[in-house]
Amino acid sequence: MDFFEFKNRISNLKKIELPGETAHNKLAPSIRIQELKKIDFSEKRTNQAGVMAVFYPKYDETYFVLILRKTYKGVHSNQIGFPGGRVEKEDRDLAETALRETEEEVGIPMEKIEVIRGLSKLYIPPSNFWVHPFVGILEETPTLVPQESEVEDILEVKLEDFLDDNNFVTRNLSTSYMKNIDVPAFLLNDQVVWGATGMMLGELREMLQEIL
Repeated sequence: MDFFEFKNRISNLKKIELPGETAHNKLAPSIRIQELKKIDFSEKRTNQAGVMAVFYPKYDETYFVLILRKTYKGVHSNQIGFPGGRVEKEDRDLAETALRETEEEVGIPMEKIEVIRGLSKLYIPPSNFWVHPFVGILEETPTLVPQESEVEDILEVKLEDFLDDNNFVTRNLSTSYMKNIDVPAFLLNDQVVWGATGMMLGELREMLQEIL
């Protein structure tokens, strides 16, 4: 999609009610839905994180960025996700967390990103995090620089591919909690994107379809 047209429409996201859990569940493995229903959050101390879906122009088209995390001893090793991370004491709010982490992980200066709005928060059981996603826009093509310690690769995803129904797929995968289960996912840049990132993308996709 032409970036100029996208830029003119993206502010309409602010007018849309968040579909939240309804959209998340369309991209959630059935076992994850059952797991979330059993959690009593009133008795749980959780961590907080902010992530950013930042859109920008490239060759006059609209793109957004995802990252492939490094392989390490942790629950999110070698996974596809949005740039983002844990809240730090100096962050004024979760949007600033997402902006700061985006600059650290992919090199986009935080002051150049206009935050459009937040999306529905999502709980990640394996890491005990509430993740708060935000949508932002950058009006220039960025020079993307992966954070050496955290990021294995940067994926520049074309908006047109993300919205293409042919890239909404089901794949049989083995996860940390179940072997050989069918999971809904997105096929983006030859990568299968599922789980929490897929769930957040699912909500974003539904909202974008309303305004584009």
